[in-house]
Amino acid sequence: MGTAAEKIAQRREPSDLSASRLPAQWRFWRSPPDQPPFARTALLAIACVAGLAYAWGSNNAHLEPFYGAAARSMSTSWHDFLFGAFDPAGTVTVDKLPGALWVQALSLRVLGFHVWVVVLPQIVEGVLTILVLYRAVRRLVGPVAGIVAAVALASSPITVALNRGNVSDSLLILLTVLAADATSAALLRGSLRWLLLAGMWVGLAFQAKMLQAWLVLPAMGAAYLLAAPGPLRRRAGHLVLAGTLSIVVSLSWMSVVSLVPAGQRPYVDGTQDDSLFAQVFDYNGFARLGKGPFATSAGPPAPFFLKLLAAGDVVGGGTEQIEPSWHRLLEGPLGRDDGWLLPAALIAAAAVLVCRRRAGRRDPMRAAVVLWGSWLAVLAATFSASRYVNSYYVAALTPATAALCGTGAALFWHERQRRVARLAVALALLASAGYGASLLVGGDRVPAWLLPLALCLALAATVVILFAPRALDRPRFGGVVVTLVFACALPLTAVTALLVTTRALGPFATPYEPARLIATASHFSAQREGDAYRGLVDRLLSTYRTPVALGADTSALAAAFIYYTGAEVLPIGGYDGGVPAPTLPQLEHDVASGEVSVFLIPVEPRSPAPRVAWIQTHCAQLMAAAQSGGVEFAFYHCPATGA
Repeated sequence: MGTAAEKIAQRREPSDLSASRLPAQWRFWRSPPDQPPFARTALLAIACVAGLAYAWGSNNAHLEPFYGAAARSMSTSWHDFLFGAFDPAGTVTVDKLPGALWVQALSLRVLGFHVWVVVLPQIVEGVLTILVLYRAVRRLVGPVAGIVAAVALASSPITVALNRGNVSDSLLILLTVLAADATSAALLRGSLRWLLLAGMWVGLAFQAKMLQAWLVLPAMGAAYLLAAPGPLRRRAGHLVLAGTLSIVVSLSWMSVVSLVPAGQRPYVDGTQDDSLFAQVFDYNGFARLGKGPFATSAGPPAPFFLKLLAAGDVVGGGTEQIEPSWHRLLEGPLGRDDGWLLPAALIAAAAVLVCRRRAGRRDPMRAAVVLWGSWLAVLAATFSASRYVNSYYVAALTPATAALCGTGAALFWHERQRRVARLAVALALLASAGYGASLLVGGDRVPAWLLPLALCLALAATVVILFAPRALDRPRFGGVVVTLVFACALPLTAVTALLVTTRALGPFATPYEPARLIATASHFSAQREGDAYRGLVDRLLSTYRTPVALGADTSALAAAFIYYTGAEVLPIGGYDGGVPAPTLPQLEHDVASGEVSVFLIPVEPRSPAPRVAWIQTHCAQLMAAAQSGGVEFAFYHCPATGA
């Protein structure tokens, strides 16, 4: 017959459905046994809303044509795909490692050329980052912290803007968050296998954004060295092995490609010696530290390129004009990108360190602060000292900011009856609201109701926290009250993220910037220009009947033609015009043999480069093309003379 307890359990079973009794279509939504019932449903809802924001209007997204052109070229040829060629003929490479472009090129190869196809990988990467960040934070601090971190990441304006474009940082962030997740698992178990996995993820992230991927290694090493089980010597040995694997994976593709004879691969952009190692460690590495408007280690840039850069017409948005300083990321457009929750994150980190100061070495909450706090500090210091910072760079700070906010939320949830925890949350709310108010000062098209709403909600939540502590501990309503308290910290960042979506901003634009700067950031790939580029290339090919539609001074100038048409446009001098490819003899040969006969070059300011000077001397000017930022361009025709 069974005991009374067994009978009670049997009567309760129908209302306590197990995963096996749920309909198959609903099992995916059920949280695992070690998580609250709401966890998985809330997480998937957050991911769906974020994915919708990233994908909204993606077929009209403002893409960077330099990367778009490279992805299109790489999608048409496995040779170009392998070597990361910028143009279809494989004259030069893109000026970075092609890891992120590989994903875009595969998307284009499978689905065909459409703008939304280029954006699709970044949408997927952004959604996956939210899911992985939840898991990474939950491992150390619990599901409540994971949900708060997921919300904070999804509501970050720069995260939304980044994943609506085609730059490589989306993949970089996903892979480094995967590395942080593996590190979290490793330090809980003292597992070398998990730590090696973390090193592998960092090595793969290196293929997307080179040295920036290595900036997360100190944070992961510090957290593992502090909190992993076992003697110090063993922990240090594990870190050496994982670091070695990370370096091997990072340098693997570069090393293999460097063994290929120069004549069988594109010239490496950003270098004078055709070396991938120079491209990574000089042009994209140490040359970017210090002051100055642009890294020139690849050779002197074309004068028109520097003039457009000074005018803000290259790269876009104007953030690259902000001089290096300790407060560079805390004000103006860079602050509006990702500064909204920074005070809350810093206060949360400090509160955890104070409240857990007597905990043992292996305290997971303190380990989380070491991991994500070091991540935030190292990246922020690097960006503050770099020559220039594009708007979307600071998106790499958002996982750390979100994770620290989640950790602080978990501390408050568990110790909400302690006065120090309540004071920390109240201070975080007020500081974030006050700092957000300072960021809105001088902003363009700021909703008039936004700041009063944010301040009122922050004050209301502070009153509840400080003067009604019992409301936080009521059996039925405590969780609801705490949820509402945390929601009061989100209006500024969430509304700004919503405006990024509805105003169709992308990675190079920043929230609340003047319309002129937003138009400049969006200028590169406005869809109305596509027909003009395609029509011009069609006329050139039909009139002059050359295999190469035209040549252009710099890859930057050739990019839009390749992006819109997929035709070969010969890039002279790489991205900024400084690299020696193609050489002058090769250019003369191509003209003489009828390979190319039309060139687009600047006439004001005049370039002293021998290749451009040869075109102006030996070819006839057809017509002026356009003026931009004080630069005048013209088309030149060079008749073939026979090979």
